[in-house]
Amino acid sequence: MDCIFCKIVSGEASIHSLYQDEQVIAFRDITPQAPVHFLVIPREHVESLAHTARKHSPLLGHMLAIAADLAAKEGLSEGFRTVINAGEQGGQTVQHLHIHVLGGRAMGWPPG
Repeated sequence: MDCIFCKIVSGEASIHSLYQDEQVIAFRDITPQAPVHFLVIPREHVESLAHTARKHSPLLGHMLAIAADLAAKEGLSEGFRTVINAGEQGGQTVQHLHIHVLGGRAMGWPPG
């Protein structure tokens, strides 16, 4: 498998993690779209949100809780955006489930 996030999980690709535990790893996005932009990924390879099932509910809840905890630690008390892209038409570029957390500026709609 040629998944960069799986390589991060296995230690083949190095990153400076913001957080890690037995289920997830969080790190800064290499092409940030906001002053604060980090990712939360599961250690388990799940292709996308569209590939999850009810059995993934605890993992998804944990990912969101970690995203909120880290957003607070990053000083995003005024608010932040979470994004989960699913599939090519959904804008997903790495085929491994991940949550983007963006903040540090007003995050208007539509994004941009």
